[in-house]
Amino acid sequence: MTLSTRSGQTGGVSGIPWILHVDLDQFIAAVEVLRRPELAGRPVIVGGRGDPTERAVVSTASYEARAFGVGSGMPLRIAARKVPDAVILPVDQEAYLAASETVMAALRAQPGATVQVLGWDEAFVGIKTENPESYARQVQAAVLERTLLQCSVGIGDTLVRAKVATGFAKPAGVFRLTAGNWLGVLGSRPTKDLWGVGSKVSGRLAKLGIKTVAELASTDPQHLIPEFGPKMGPWYAELGRGDGASVVDDTPWVARGHSRETTFQRDLTDPAQVDDAVRELTARVLEDVLAEGRPVIGLTLKIRYAPFVTTTRARKIPDTSDRSEILAGALDLAAGIEAGRPIRLLGLRAEMAMPDDARQGHTPTRGGW
Repeated sequence: MTLSTRSGQTGGVSGIPWILHVDLDQFIAAVEVLRRPELAGRPVIVGGRGDPTERAVVSTASYEARAFGVGSGMPLRIAARKVPDAVILPVDQEAYLAASETVMAALRAQPGATVQVLGWDEAFVGIKTENPESYARQVQAAVLERTLLQCSVGIGDTLVRAKVATGFAKPAGVFRLTAGNWLGVLGSRPTKDLWGVGSKVSGRLAKLGIKTVAELASTDPQHLIPEFGPKMGPWYAELGRGDGASVVDDTPWVARGHSRETTFQRDLTDPAQVDDAVRELTARVLEDVLAEGRPVIGLTLKIRYAPFVTTTRARKIPDTSDRSEILAGALDLAAGIEAGRPIRLLGLRAEMAMPDDARQGHTPTRGGW
């Protein structure tokens, strides 16, 4: 498929700068349905090893399953209880990565496009065009032709507005948010609807009397500093206005760290079991970290006690690539685990020193601890 590149058309070579946020609809579930066409239209849940009797969480659910209240992060056994006739499948990361790479290749093939990958299923696309809706629809058609996957596209004059616009485009639609209609569309909505403002931050804002996007947008950034600090306070005010970066950066993403976690089918109660688990996690994390050749500068241990109480312990360490030093740091964090308290999950994250040319900034990201 080719797009016109004449001035005033949708080719992305000349015209007004725009940002598209391309988000694959129910990506993981959609990939699984492509592999098993007989599942189309049925509630599909993907998580763990596909066994709801085991401890695992939902990675994604089809729209048919979401209609029953199933969402990402929900314990698989609860999801199965909500939708007894759902098809529950194991996670297949290699299949999703392959599909993602094909999608990103389709985006990069569009004329005049600058692509910033955000994850398996989403990316920003910077273009110049007089008709961003037409360009967006042609992007959707190109992705569908290459992968048979549907995507939604948000259009904006900043990264934040494009990202938020996608929520109004789903499923398989196109929606535009700009400085002109931002407050008209979002002003009365709760602050948690903003990208980068979760329920915890929204709660802290509410204690300051800021409950809606319009109220956050009109707040003096200085008033947020006592609660959120000199860096994050003004940033949240900026998010309320939908302002921020307006240039798509295609610099290859560089991981700040690597993490691994394990959900145990039976709670750990013996200190020797905990010690073995931390050693195994450290070994797995080191495989990822040391392959990049950057030293570790910090460690975070995630502990989920039974029934479902999660806490973290973190510490900075002197720059090192020495396995024994990193293991010693992880074991030192584990020494703070409450003795005798049943543990259902352990996770370890290693922060790495960043190369000088790595992308910096405040673009909100998904995931992490």
